Amino acid sequence: MGWLHAGHTSLIERARDECRAVAVSIFVNPRQFDDPADLERYPRGEVRDLALCAEAGADVVWVPGVDDVYPPGFDTSVTVERLALPLEGAARPGHFAGVTTVVAILFGIVRPDRAYFGEKDGQQLRVIGRMARDLHLTEVVRCPTVREPDGLALSSRNVHLAAEDRAAAPVLRRALLAGRAAWADGERDAAVVRGRVSAVLATEPRAAVEYVSCADDATLAELARIDRPALLSLAVRFGTTRLIDNVLLG
Repeated sequence: MGWLHAGHTSLIERARDECRAVAVSIFVNPRQFDDPADLERYPRGEVRDLALCAEAGADVVWVPGVDDVYPPGFDTSVTVERLALPLEGAARPGHFAGVTTVVAILFGIVRPDRAYFGEKDGQQLRVIGRMARDLHLTEVVRCPTVREPDGLALSSRNVHLAAEDRAAAPVLRRALLAGRAAWADGERDAAVVRGRVSAVLATEPRAAVEYVSCADDATLAELARIDRPALLSLAVRFGTTRLIDNVLLG
């Protein structure tokens, strides 16, 4: 959606290494915002984004207008059912219908053999992967989260963090690593692992926690016992900026 950073360019660079041609779309999708003010505030910078795409090795960059993606009379929605309901789906009703609809449109226009997505948006990655498999659209390639030296996951929204909130935000990574450490030490009670995460978050007064989840990696159903691969994730607000992050267990 633009305001590109090193996480985005890492996707382009990997695609450049693995594919004959690389296409990038940049489109701030209005259908995935449940708050008009959030859409208005979303950072934009087309000139800098095009320069970053070129430097990273993109062959084509498509920057459509809203009417190019959703022509007059548009009346279609693409939805993924169960995977889109919890976590971000519960916190932002309608969000994933907007995501999967626009991504299906972009896949239909570009017809990629592969599509590269980062692990930072863990639920989105799984929802898009499910859609792509179910509709036989393309192969979705998972790519690692890119982080700042202090552990904060790169996000276009980080630009909105006030200085004090930016200093506090690495608590997200510390909290997730505390949960993962408990699991690595043999803890299999998901409530205990969630509690370890929450305890670290509670040490930061600027962090307003929306959720801490330990869910089945395949279904995103909350676990009582971690007896299979699990996605440990969270959503936290710092001031007006909402950040998400995750780690995989197993």
